[in-house]
Amino acid sequence: MTENTQLKQKKYGRPDDERIIPFMKISLPAAVISIILTVASIFFIATKGLNLGLDFTGGVSAELNYSQPVKASDVNAALAKAGFKDSVVQTLGSNRDLMVRMPVQENAEAADLTKEITTAVQLPGNKAEVHKVDVVGGQVGNELYVRSGGAVALAMLLMLVYVTIRFEFKLALGAVLSLLHDVLVTVGVFAMMQWPFDLTVLAAILALLGFSLNDNIVVSDRIRENFRKIRGAEPLEIVNIALTETLRRTIHTSATLLLVVLAMMFLGGDGLHWFSVAMFIGVFVGTYSSIYIGTAFALWRGLNRQDFIVQVKPEFEEENEIPR
Repeated sequence: MTENTQLKQKKYGRPDDERIIPFMKISLPAAVISIILTVASIFFIATKGLNLGLDFTGGVSAELNYSQPVKASDVNAALAKAGFKDSVVQTLGSNRDLMVRMPVQENAEAADLTKEITTAVQLPGNKAEVHKVDVVGGQVGNELYVRSGGAVALAMLLMLVYVTIRFEFKLALGAVLSLLHDVLVTVGVFAMMQWPFDLTVLAAILALLGFSLNDNIVVSDRIRENFRKIRGAEPLEIVNIALTETLRRTIHTSATLLLVVLAMMFLGGDGLHWFSVAMFIGVFVGTYSSIYIGTAFALWRGLNRQDFIVQVKPEFEEENEIPR
């Protein structure tokens, strides 16, 4: 075997010609950016608020079926002509099945609404049937909004417990901070742009929590493994090695998810549009935060090899051998 075909001497278990990307070199500027994004998001949420959808504010929803394909704009115009203001029309998989949402109609029973909506949505040469009319009161919508916030908080608390048990508290706290950052930034963008925030967007937020946590777990697992097998390296070097080794997996996972999200955004219709928009924002934010918030925070808190080594209690240590 010639010298050219021989493996080069390895450093920390890696060939010398394999580059280690110094991710943590820009951890301080990244932390400043994260703080600015978080503060800006809180500012927009506090000042402009969320453009809550009918799922949270209460309203009326109705499912329509037309005999022939129809445009949502034509149905919306017909409803406006009949006196139904601020209605939102979405397709349900085809151009014949639609869903109509509108604010709560005062002094109107469900039976009366069904008749009025059925009359309003009839188009020339295109008969419409109303299959289902649901009325959600404002109090119910407000309770749903409060419970949704509680569900997000409970999810992050359980994730903190899970990562603490499986890895280490410093990594767990960093992971939860990155999840909180992802939620605040994504919701902050919706508040700044005044995009509709409904149950589909909330579902995207919960899905992003799972995606971001999975990314944090993969990185944390590699960090723990490297701390145990690499000797003589500084924590900063071990973290950079772990991030470099998981970079390809992170790129593949994020790129695959983005392809699905883009397909939903452009081909999924109005019902999936805002869900896919929230996911699109969250994929970028979550990938960034798992590196520069979750991992960087744990390193700042003094993450070291001793955090992953099982310490032998004194009572289990071998005593000196008794002379015969």
